[in-house]
Amino acid sequence: MILLLGVSMVGISVAEPTSFSTAERLLVVVMIAASLGVFAWRSWPIAGNILGSKKDADFSLRPVGRRVWEFFWEVLCQSKVIRQRPLPGLAHAFVFWGFLAFALVTLNHLAVGLGHGFLQYAGAVGTFYEVFAGVWAVLVAVSIAGLFVRRFVVRPRWLGEKVSVESGVIAGLIFLLMVSYLATFFVGDKGFAVRGLWWVHTMCLLVFLPIIPRTKHLHLVLSPLTVFLKRREFSQLPKLEGDEDFGLVAGKDLTQVIALQAYSCVECGRCTEHCPAASTGKVLNPKEIVLGVRSYLNAEGPGSEVALLDGGQAALSMEAAFECTTCGACEFQCPVGVQHLPVLIGLRRGAVNTGAWEDRYGTKLFLALEKQGNSLGMSSMEREKFIAKQGFPVFDGSQEYCLWLGCMGSYDPKGREIVADFARVMQYLGTQFGVLSKEKCTGDPARRLGNDLVFGDLAEQGLKTFANAKVKKIVAICPHCVRTIATDWLEYGVAPEIEHHSEFMARHAQLLPKQEGESIVYHDPCYLGRYREVYDEPREVVAAAGTLVEAERNRERSFCCGAGGGLAFLGEESGERVSHVRATELMATGAQTIGTACPFCNSMFRDALGAVGGEHPPQLLDIAQLTARVLFKDADQEHK
Repeated sequence: MILLLGVSMVGISVAEPTSFSTAERLLVVVMIAASLGVFAWRSWPIAGNILGSKKDADFSLRPVGRRVWEFFWEVLCQSKVIRQRPLPGLAHAFVFWGFLAFALVTLNHLAVGLGHGFLQYAGAVGTFYEVFAGVWAVLVAVSIAGLFVRRFVVRPRWLGEKVSVESGVIAGLIFLLMVSYLATFFVGDKGFAVRGLWWVHTMCLLVFLPIIPRTKHLHLVLSPLTVFLKRREFSQLPKLEGDEDFGLVAGKDLTQVIALQAYSCVECGRCTEHCPAASTGKVLNPKEIVLGVRSYLNAEGPGSEVALLDGGQAALSMEAAFECTTCGACEFQCPVGVQHLPVLIGLRRGAVNTGAWEDRYGTKLFLALEKQGNSLGMSSMEREKFIAKQGFPVFDGSQEYCLWLGCMGSYDPKGREIVADFARVMQYLGTQFGVLSKEKCTGDPARRLGNDLVFGDLAEQGLKTFANAKVKKIVAICPHCVRTIATDWLEYGVAPEIEHHSEFMARHAQLLPKQEGESIVYHDPCYLGRYREVYDEPREVVAAAGTLVEAERNRERSFCCGAGGGLAFLGEESGERVSHVRATELMATGAQTIGTACPFCNSMFRDALGAVGGEHPPQLLDIAQLTARVLFKDADQEHK
């Protein structure tokens, strides 16, 4: 870099061939046309598969401003690429920014071959830009060499076992492009050397272009479009259209957004690296799901009737589809805008809604939701007994808040303890609240497992219940309930305003006492963190109850507890248990207490600590229990 800056100071710029014969110019034209032609010929089937897929019925460009901002931040600034993998991410960013810087240089380079170069006529400005591009050439050369070593020598396991020859060729071409450009600063006016470097650079450009369409480097063309056109909400599931839409059953059900994202996959393995299923020895690999959709489209086409799951030339695994915890780590991590969850849940919808999925635990769950109205299959009388025992007031429309109990808060013993303590906190704050006399599941497990019929019935009943009770504001201890009511119910109507109890307590933090002392490691629930971007509020609550400790994987990189996606109700896992892995991570911090903010997480860790916690496992408490313990410490001790 210093050498190049010195070159610019003495007025030396890129050496360019002085002239080309008519035959050479004609050859350049033919070669450019051939390169573009092969690129178009190889791209045409891909474009056909994307445009030939079913249109996304619920797609809307609005809000455009948000899409423009995400394009600027994620594509032009490469924010997600760098933040989630700093070193290789920065290397990728340098290559991308270098390509942008080289756009003008490349145009000038080809124009020189046609006798119409323009940078040499721009004087000092042209010289400055050539040197500016030279600085980027150094950065790109170093970066692409580092990425080559990482992919072909170091090779992290999440990149997969298959070594892509095309990736190596393209890395070599990019490196040669940079070196051949930099060499032109040092050859002076030696005609043969200048002309030779020009042809080397040109051949690299013209060979590079046709390789792109059938490799992962197609993301260079598609990913900016993918990021701009991705679904607006995190894990946004499209509404089923008509009586013949059952989800993703066959190729005819794949939409244009799904197809575009499948062809945009850069195969970086970030989704695999952070997937709890893939990390614990299960069949599911989110990268292979996306690549499987791509392979299916290449083999069968977008209008095919061949089944997507367990059928066709590029079959996707039903077992893999139903191992997803819907934690969203894959979707959050993807640097090119691929949204895995609508595909995975779409495959589940197709299997469940057509009866192709047969699972006794799943059947038991769906029957429980239909008959008892809760995921635990218990009689509503048990909920009524709990409400009576606690003396909870019934919501009559006069109270400020409706306290939503949810399945875990109504029927699970530990969930009931969490609700009871949170109610004590609300009473301490003087908040008027009541609980519904009748309450059914939000339908979250049915939604994530793909049973739209059961989910729709529960959502409609829930909306009617809120309307009849004249509920205006809801607070809940379960992030799954909050997400489902606030977002997924929108297909059937608008629910009242709802917030998580961590948000409620954080807003009243100034009115709650604080204490120092024991160390508490906080576990970020997936449906509170990645789904709602609520990270600071629960930490504020935990910090008031003790000394906050962070796990190695925290906030948006938090590791799942294993309960999401309905998996809490599907029996034993294959491979290592996700909850055991996460519980071990939390214990490794040495914290005296594990703080949770989701009753499902609490339930999973309760069992995990019994298995991996040793003789003296850390205490397990919800953030509401932590707060209540501080508030009522003296009173509880007297009671004991």
